[in-house]
Amino acid sequence: MRSPRIATEPIGERLRMLRLQRNWSIRYAASRAGISHVQWSRLERGERSADNRFMLAALAKALNVPLAELTGTGAIGPEHGEAETKSAIYHIVQAAIEADLEDPPGTTEGELESSIQRLDLVMDLRLKCDYTGAAKLIPPLLRELHAAAFGNDRERALEALVLAQDTASFVIRYLGDPASAVLIADRGRQAATYLQNPVMLGLSAWSQAHAASGCGLYARALRIAERATTELEPHTDKPHGKEMLGQLYMMTGFSKWALGDTSAAEAAIGEAERIAQLTGQSPALGLNFGPTAIDVWRVSMNADAGDPRAAVQIARDIDPTGIAGISRSRQAAFYIDTARALSNINKDAEALRMLLNAERLAPQRVRLSPLVTETVRHLLEKSRRGTGWTELRALCERVGVNP
Repeated sequence: MRSPRIATEPIGERLRMLRLQRNWSIRYAASRAGISHVQWSRLERGERSADNRFMLAALAKALNVPLAELTGTGAIGPEHGEAETKSAIYHIVQAAIEADLEDPPGTTEGELESSIQRLDLVMDLRLKCDYTGAAKLIPPLLRELHAAAFGNDRERALEALVLAQDTASFVIRYLGDPASAVLIADRGRQAATYLQNPVMLGLSAWSQAHAASGCGLYARALRIAERATTELEPHTDKPHGKEMLGQLYMMTGFSKWALGDTSAAEAAIGEAERIAQLTGQSPALGLNFGPTAIDVWRVSMNADAGDPRAAVQIARDIDPTGIAGISRSRQAAFYIDTARALSNINKDAEALRMLLNAERLAPQRVRLSPLVTETVRHLLEKSRRGTGWTELRALCERVGVNP
């Protein structure tokens, strides 16, 4: 029999606990976060869903805590090998720390071709949202590629190391350790700097910016993305240069949107859309850059910026065949973000269907996401019976919400 999930503590309860630990009034705490005291109070009481990335970043900053301490991040239950996953995270971080190109490897160089084949597998697992499967393979892969970077085929090994560290940073973030994702992304930047390939430097910058955004550090993500965009623009003739530049423009736009500069954000996204017309939907570098992916980003940005109706309208206008043509990871993100928006305009039955679609595609991503947990909790509070209650109750149990 499958072990039950341990219920996760609501973000609103953590918010209240952290505020009381500081002996702050609701009015004072809310003023630090830039929201009304009524909003803060509703969040604490669970009357408003804490499923907004931009607001969560502001709340964590106001409380002077890491974002992960506020959200709690996800946790894989015993049925998925929780202990093994935590151990894999530990070994990934250790392997990344040791993969220092200023420090000779502690292992001998292996067969590079074999390592690159395993890299392809790990990247595929990431795009399929099998984070625990990828996590088990990443530590030895990082060590092998680190050793190979001191061998005869240094250039290929360094390029593979950048890709591996980008993948490792992404996997670690979605397994619930965003701070370590920053450390690993920085290691990828070191490998790209040694390689001096403009596209790989762009990828390492994207990885750094993505990791920073996972910690709610949108200003840092913006600085990294803007600098990398300027550096890459003269090199779009290189393989995958256009896709990489377009992805960096999207990160620039996303970060500006998070910081409230929507007009500048639209200008950056417009540049990404222009490039996407040239590239089409592309699997290059595991980025999945292209027109449909940009639309998916727009759904997320509007959901997080507090305009759920706009997010839902964008989602409804996306061609379903386009969604089917992007990676499983992006599809799951689309369904999760659309569900968040639908829930916030009281389209609860549709929101539940979207979450179930995401879970069928990417169960780990759904069950590890604090945003999903909060959305499910919000759905539960609004409806204890009626259409969809049985499915909602089952989903609650799977994501760690007491039904």
